[in-house]
Formats: sequence, structure tokens, C-alpha cells
Amino acid sequence: MRNISKIKHAKFSLQNGLCFYCRQPMWRRNHERFAEQYAISLNQARYFQATAEHLVARSDGGLDVAENIVAACWYCNNHRHRAKQALSPDRYARKVVARLRRGKWHGFLAQSTPFHQSS
Repeated sequence: MRNISKIKHAKFSLQNGLCFYCRQPMWRRNHERFAEQYAISLNQARYFQATAEHLVARSDGGLDVAENIVAACWYCNNHRHRAKQALSPDRYARKVVARLRRGKWHGFLAQSTPFHQSS
């Protein structure tokens, strides 16, 4: 588990603190400060906690290695795995960006902070 935490922190830095899927800012240590910075509630801030997201799930044989882990906000990570069959990382990212544009994702932050569009 310690290795996953180190990878998550490294990916968080490499991704400039932005979620791999929704490209929204995330927090690692202080959700109170994050909530204040973005003028959102503490409950809303919890959605943006940085998590270690396995691109290929461990249950599908994915390994705990840097090439298979990205930093993703709790909301995106949690919702990707709710489907009967998780979408591929690329398809899921496209779905998330499309939903953000329509205000159908965790849009309370997207409204105050423009997200980076995926290429």
C-alpha cells in the first residue's frame, strides 16, 4: 500500500494536481482549505480528494505499478467502477468531459474553475 501512495503523490504532481478524468483540481491533505479556496462546501470538497486510480483494475490483473496508476478525484474514481463493466480510461475520460460540459458531473467546481479539455 505504501508504494501505491508514493505513486499517487508522484502522479498528482505530474498531473499538476488535476484529476486524470475530469481535469479538475484535487486536494491531498486539507479539504477545508480546498473548500474555502473554491467557495464550496466541505461535503463537495470531499469529491475532489486525490485517489490512486488503477487504469486496469487489480481485479482484472492490473498491477500496482506507476504505468497503471494515475491520480483521480474520488468522484471520478468511484463512479468509473460503479458500472457493470468499467469503461476504458479513454472512453471514461471522454464521457466525464462531455458530462461536465452539460453540467451533469460534479459541476459545482466546474462552474467556478474552467476545466482543461482533453485532446
